[in-house]
Amino acid sequence: MVDIKEIKHIRAAPFTLMSSSIHAILAFIAAILIVLFFGSIAAFIPGAGMFAAFIAVLGLAIIILYPLTAFFWNILSAFVVALLYNLIAPKVGGIKLGMEGDELKSLPVVSVALILACVAAVVTFLIGLYMGLAGSSVLSLISGVIPIAGAAVANATNATNATVPTGGLFGAISGIWALFWIILMPIMAFIFSFIGYALFAIFYNIIIPKVGGMKLIFAEAVNGFELTNIPVVPAALSISVVSAVLGAIYGFISGIMTGDFVVAIIWLVMYAIMYFIMYFIIVALATIFYNFLQPRIGGIKLVLE
Repeated sequence: MVDIKEIKHIRAAPFTLMSSSIHAILAFIAAILIVLFFGSIAAFIPGAGMFAAFIAVLGLAIIILYPLTAFFWNILSAFVVALLYNLIAPKVGGIKLGMEGDELKSLPVVSVALILACVAAVVTFLIGLYMGLAGSSVLSLISGVIPIAGAAVANATNATNATVPTGGLFGAISGIWALFWIILMPIMAFIFSFIGYALFAIFYNIIIPKVGGMKLIFAEAVNGFELTNIPVVPAALSISVVSAVLGAIYGFISGIMTGDFVVAIIWLVMYAIMYFIMYFIIVALATIFYNFLQPRIGGIKLVLE
């Protein structure tokens, strides 16, 4: 018997701390792999001793700075996402989980796609507001400077009947720039996010009866539930299989756009394999780190109804 649980509220602080910690550990692993990759290249290049020394110094900086940057950046982004979710969920409804015991058997499509698309649109609007106003201000400044500079050049060279540039083009571009970032980008973010999350939920619901769903083990906490454990293999397998299907679709569409059906088939297989491996590794690592960190810093806390 599938029991539908709705995520009414996400406790922002535990969610932010756990998300930031996992991202920092993953970034640390990625930094080590990057350093090892370039170090290996340097080792096989004759006379690259100076380059190897540079890589060693740069590698140390990457290993320290990349995890710190990931941690602090995710503190901001995860907190904003949790805050927006809590503000939007009462109005459009939260994510619904079809649970059968500890197993996530289904994801109601509309509830998942709508709330996550709304959050993505608002985040994009906030970014677009900054990008739009900043870029528009710079372009407007340029449009104002151009005629002044043109007039100064004409006076300095004693040019007669010279056409002084007005800067109108940059003025028009500034308006288009602001319109694109503040209005069009959030709309596109909502549409594409809704489609992407809806497809993920649809394929999850189709595939999970065959491979088994991810398991989420909750324990009662103050005013809600705490996610205490995520079994690694079910989570990694279910998400990677669904991602492989989405990767296959993306690869096929990208291949068809080249006009070659054989390329489309090759890319379908290639992207399916690549997405499966990539997401299996990422999800497996993330769940391992979650289970390791949960007893030490506390897990994600949710209000379920």
